[in-house]
Amino acid sequence: KNLIFTSLCNSALLNYYCQEGYFHHVRAAADEALGRVGSDPVFLFYRAYGALRTGDIQEGIRQLESIKNKQEVSLCTMMALIYAHKKSPNPDRDAILELDAKMKEQRKTAGQQALYFAGLFLWHLGREDKAREYVDRMIKVSGGGKEGLILKAWLDLTCGKETHIKKAVKYFDEALQEGHDVFALLGKAQYFEVRQNYSGALETVNQIIKMKLQLALQDWEQAVETAHRLLQKDAFNLEAIRMEALHYLCREGNISELILQHTQTLVEKASDLASDNAEFATELGYQMILQGKEKEALKWYKTAMTLDETSVSALTGIIRCQLMQGQLEDAEQQLEFLNEIQQSIGKSGELSFLRAVLAMKKHKRQEEVISLLNDVLDTHFSSLHGFPLGVEYFEKLNPDFLLEIIREYLNFCPAQPASPRQSASPLLKHCASVLETVVKTVPGLQQAVFLMAKVKYLSGDIEAAHSNLHYCLERNPSYADAHLLMAQVYLAQNNTKLCSQSLELCLSYNFEVREHPVYHLIKAQTQKKMGELSEAIKTLQMAKNLPGMRKPTASSKTKGKRIEIDASDRVSVFLELVEAHRLNGEPHEAAIILQDAINEFSGTPEELRVVIANADLAIAQGDVEQALTMLRNITPEQPYFVQAKEKMADVYLQYRKDKKLYAGCYRELVEKLPSAHTFLLLGDAYMNIQEPDEAIEVYEQALKKNPKDAALASKIGKALIKTHNYSKAISYYEAALRSGQQNFLCYDLAELLMKLKQYEKAEKVLQQALDHEPDGRYQVLLAKIYSKMEKIDEAIVSLQQARELQARVLKRAQIEQLDAIPAQKQLAAEICAEIAKHSTAQRNYEKAIKFYKEALVHCETDNKVSSSSDYFALFCHSMMADLMFRKQDYEQAVFHFQQLLERKPDNYATLSQLIDLLRRAGKLEEVPRFLLMAEKHSSRTKLEPGFHYCKGLYLWYTGEPNDALRHFNKARKDSDWGQNAVYNMIEICLNPDNETVGGEVFENLDADISNSTEKQESVQLAVRTAENLLKELKPQTIQGHIQLRIMENYCLMATKQKSSVERALNTFTEIVVAEKDHIPALLGMATAYMILKQTPRARNQLKRISKMSWNPIDAEEFEKSWLLLADIYIQSAKYDMAGELLKRCLRHNRSCCKAYEYMGYIMEKEQAYKDAALNYEMAWKYGNQMNPTIGYKLAFNYLKGKRYVDAIDVCHKVLEAHPNYPKIRKEILDKARASLRT
Repeated sequence: KNLIFTSLCNSALLNYYCQEGYFHHVRAAADEALGRVGSDPVFLFYRAYGALRTGDIQEGIRQLESIKNKQEVSLCTMMALIYAHKKSPNPDRDAILELDAKMKEQRKTAGQQALYFAGLFLWHLGREDKAREYVDRMIKVSGGGKEGLILKAWLDLTCGKETHIKKAVKYFDEALQEGHDVFALLGKAQYFEVRQNYSGALETVNQIIKMKLQLALQDWEQAVETAHRLLQKDAFNLEAIRMEALHYLCREGNISELILQHTQTLVEKASDLASDNAEFATELGYQMILQGKEKEALKWYKTAMTLDETSVSALTGIIRCQLMQGQLEDAEQQLEFLNEIQQSIGKSGELSFLRAVLAMKKHKRQEEVISLLNDVLDTHFSSLHGFPLGVEYFEKLNPDFLLEIIREYLNFCPAQPASPRQSASPLLKHCASVLETVVKTVPGLQQAVFLMAKVKYLSGDIEAAHSNLHYCLERNPSYADAHLLMAQVYLAQNNTKLCSQSLELCLSYNFEVREHPVYHLIKAQTQKKMGELSEAIKTLQMAKNLPGMRKPTASSKTKGKRIEIDASDRVSVFLELVEAHRLNGEPHEAAIILQDAINEFSGTPEELRVVIANADLAIAQGDVEQALTMLRNITPEQPYFVQAKEKMADVYLQYRKDKKLYAGCYRELVEKLPSAHTFLLLGDAYMNIQEPDEAIEVYEQALKKNPKDAALASKIGKALIKTHNYSKAISYYEAALRSGQQNFLCYDLAELLMKLKQYEKAEKVLQQALDHEPDGRYQVLLAKIYSKMEKIDEAIVSLQQARELQARVLKRAQIEQLDAIPAQKQLAAEICAEIAKHSTAQRNYEKAIKFYKEALVHCETDNKVSSSSDYFALFCHSMMADLMFRKQDYEQAVFHFQQLLERKPDNYATLSQLIDLLRRAGKLEEVPRFLLMAEKHSSRTKLEPGFHYCKGLYLWYTGEPNDALRHFNKARKDSDWGQNAVYNMIEICLNPDNETVGGEVFENLDADISNSTEKQESVQLAVRTAENLLKELKPQTIQGHIQLRIMENYCLMATKQKSSVERALNTFTEIVVAEKDHIPALLGMATAYMILKQTPRARNQLKRISKMSWNPIDAEEFEKSWLLLADIYIQSAKYDMAGELLKRCLRHNRSCCKAYEYMGYIMEKEQAYKDAALNYEMAWKYGNQMNPTIGYKLAFNYLKGKRYVDAIDVCHKVLEAHPNYPKIRKEILDKARASLRT
C-alpha cells in the first residue's frame, strides 16, 4: 500500500479533527498513523499537539522536546513549546524567551516544509493573520507549491470575509488540477457548505470522497456506514453498491460458486456486446479456471489469442491450462518465448509462478523451485506499490493467486507439526507472513484462514490453529477440510473425544473423505492414544488398501477418475502402521510393513522419512548403533537431511549422553547447509546443553544473515542473561535499540532492568517504546514497575490505558488476525487481573470483583482454553472467591470455588477453603461430593496429605474429633499441610467438644460430667498430647512465632491451674502491649480472666473485640469472643444483648452449633419451648447429631412442646451412640411414651 497516500489521508483527517476541536481523536489518529508509517516527525508533532490541547501539558512538552531538531517541524515545534510553557500552571519565563529567540533565528533560514507546518499550526490555533504570513512566504519560496495554495485556500475559507471566501475555490481548483488531493477535496466540499449550496449532487460527491478516504484508512465500519447513508438518498448509487459488495466479499462473506456464476454471466454479456474484445475473452478463461473448468478455459484463451495475437495474458492462460493438463513440453516452449520478450513486456508475477510450477512438475531441485516462488512473491508485491486500499488494490492483490503460491510452498514444508523444542521451518514463517497480509485485508476469504490454520498447525502453534479453524467453522459449519484439520488439532491437544467428534462431522459433510487416507490416519492415531491398538491396526490396513495408496501403474491410468493422494500422506499411513505394530508387541509385522514402505517409496523424496522411521525402530529394539549408521547415510543434498541430523543429535544426547557429539551434529548441519535456520538450530542446541556463551556466538552469526529476525535478537539477550553477565546484556539491548532495527527488545531490556531494581531506567525505556508505538504488554510492565516504585496511581493509569488499547486490539484481531486472539485475550485478562489486584489492595472490592469477572470473560469465551488461560481462570476464580468471602457473600464465593474444583478436583488448597466456606454457608452436607470427586480424579488421592487435611477438616466441623485427628495425623509430617494440621490437632486436644472455653452457662449444667475423675484424666492426657505436638512446630515468620506463643499459653490455660492460667495471662498481655489489637491474644486474656473468675475484666476485653471490624483471618477468634461475651450476658440475664451477638455469629457462620445452642437456651429460659426446639434442632443438625447434650436438650423441648414422637426419635439416636447417657431415658423417653399412651 502506498505510504505517501496513507500519510496524505491521515494528515487530512488530523487537520479535520484539529479544526473540529476533537483533540482526543487527534492523539488517537496520530498514534494509529505512527503505527502504520513509523516514526514520522509530522505525526509525532500532531500527537504532541493533541496532548497539549487535551490538557496533558507536561506530556506534550516532553514529546515536543524529542522532535524539536527535526528540520521540517522545527519551527512549528518551537511555537508549540512557547504555547505549552505559557499554558503551564507556572510558566518558565526564561525558557519562553530562549525559545522565542531560537524561533526568530530559525525563521530566517526556514525551508518550505518548515514554513508550511508553522502556518498550519498557527491556523489551528486560530491566529489566521500570522499563519497567512508564513503561508505566503512558503508559496513564494516554493514557486507556488500545491500544499501552500491549499492551506491559503483554507485560510481564506475560514476567515469569515466574503472577498477571501470567493478566492478560496480558485486556489482549491488550481491545486486539484495538479491531481487529486484529499485536503483540497474536503476544502472544496466545505466551500460549497459555506456558500449554502446544498445540492444533492455536491453532497453525494463529498460522501463518496469521504467513503473512499475511510476505506483507504482501513476504517471499514465508517466506510460501510457512509455507503448506507448514500444508498438511503440514492438506492442506485454505484460507488456505494460497489463498497457494500466489496465489504461483503472481503470482510463478511466468501466467494461462492453462485457469485462466480453471476460474474461469468456479466463477462459473457460484455463479451456479447463487444465480441472482438480479447480482454473479455481472457477474463472468461480466467473465470473458467476459478471454477475448475480447464477445457472451457483453454477454449476462451485460444479465442482471445485469435482476437489479439500479442495478448500476453491470453498466452499466459494457455500455458496455465497446458500445465494443468500435463502438457509440459508445450508449456515449456511457450514459457521460453515469453521469457525472451519479458524485458519489453515487464516482469510478471504470474509468469514467474508458471515457471515455478513447471520446475516442480519436472521434479527440479527443491531450492530451485523455492527460489522461483520467492521471486513470484517479490514481483507480485512490488506491483502493489502506489495503490491505496480500494477496488484497484484488491484486484492487484489477487488473494486467490497468493493462495495458489502458498499451496505450492506447503509442498516443501514438513508434513508433521514441529515439536515444542524445534524451530519451525523458515518456509512456514514465510507462508505465515504472506497469509497475514491476505487475512488482514480479506478476512472473509475462508480458504486463506484455513491455510493460516494449517501453517500454524505445522509450525507447532496449536492454539493459533484452533482459533483460525474455530473462525472458519463458525461461518461455514460444513467446511469438511476444516473439520479434518480440527481433528488433528484436537489430537495434538490429546483431546480424543473432540477429535472423534470432528472426524464424524467431517464425514457427515463429505462422505468421500472415507476414500482419503488422512481420515483413517487421524482415526487410527486417536485409537492409538486411547490404547485401542488392534483397532488402530485395522483402520490403517484399511487405509493402506485404499485406491491411490500404491504407485500408479501403466494399467491404472485407464480406470476412471483416480483420487490424488499426497506422497507424504501415503508414507504417513505406512509409518503409523509400523509404529502401531511395534507398540502392540509385533516387531516382525512392523519390520514387514517397513520393508514394504522402503520398496514403495524407493527413489522418492519420502524415502528418507522411511529411513528415519527405520532408525526409530532400531532404537526401540535397542540397536542404537544400527540407527546411527542408517542416519549417517543421509546426505546434505537429500530432503529430510536436517530432520536426520536432529534425530542423530537426539540419539547422541538421550542414549549416549554425549553432549559433544550432540552439538557436533548441528555443527555439521551449519557446515553443510549454512543458513539462518541451521545457525538458529545450532544456537538452540548449545542452549539445550547449558552452553550459553557458544550459543550467543552462533546466534550473532545467524542474526547477520537475517538482521530483522525478532526472535533471534531476543534469544541473544536471553542467552546473555543466562550467563549472568547482566551489564553485557544491558549493553547488547541498548546497542540493538540504538540501531533502530530491534525496537521490540525494549520489553526484554525493561524486564531485565526491573529485575535488577533499576526502576527509573526501566520506566524510561518503556516510555520511549510507548512513544514509538502503543502496546498493552509494555503498559502492563510499566504498571508493574510503578508498583515497585510505589507509584500506585501511575500504575493504575497505565493499566487503564492498557485496557482501552487492548479492547481496540482485540476488536481488530477478531477480524484481521485470528491466530493472535488467544494471546491477546490472555493479555486482556492479565490487565484486568492486575487492575483487580490494585483494587483489592485499596479495599475497593466491588471494583476488584468487576475486573476479575472481566478477566474471566477473556479467559473462558473459547470452547478450548489454553493451559495458560486455564491457569489464569483458576487464579481469577480463586481471587473472586476470596473477595466474595471477605464481603460475606458466601453463595457467590462457593460458586467460584466449585468452578475451580470442577476443573481441578485435586486442588486441595481450594478444597480446604471451600470446606470452610460451606461451613459458613451452612451447607456442610455438600462437602462429601467434592471429596469423592478428588478420590475419583486420581488413584493416588488417598495417599495425598492435602486430601487427608481436607477430610480431617470436614470431620472436625461435623463433630467427629477422633476421626478428624486420625486424618490430620496423616498430613502432620507434610511440608505444605503439616503446620496447619498440627495446629488443628492441638485445638481438638484442648477442646474436643467445641465448648466455650471460660463460659459458665453450660459448665454449670454439666458440672457432674466435667468434674468426674475420668474427665479430669482425659483433659490432662489431651494437654500433654497438645504440648508434645507444639514441639513439632517450627514457625518461619514473626506472626508464626506469635501464634506458637498463643497456642503454648492456651495449653497452660487448659490445665485450669491458677498459676498456669496467670502465666498465660501475662504472656497474652505482653502480646497486646506490643500489638494493640491482636484479637487471638485479647481473646486469650478474656478466657484467662473468666477461668480466674474475673468476669468484669473479661467482659471489657470481649467488648473491645466486639467493636472491631470482622476479617476472615481472625474469623474463628471473633466467633469465640462473641460466644464468650454472649455467655456472660446470659449469665446476667441480658438476653437481648446476648441474642444480638449470637445473630452476628450466625451471619458469619451459619453452621455455628454453639450459637444455636445458646439461642435455644435463651428461648428455654423464656419458656418459649417451640422456639427453643427450633434452635436446638439447628444445633443438632450442624453438630451432625453427634452431641448427646444437645440431643438431650432438643428432646426435652420437644417433650415440653408436646412433640412426643420427635422427642422419642431423638432419645433413640442419643442412646444408640451413648447407651449410658444419664437421665434421658427416665426423664424424657419414658415420659414421652407415657404421654403418647394417654
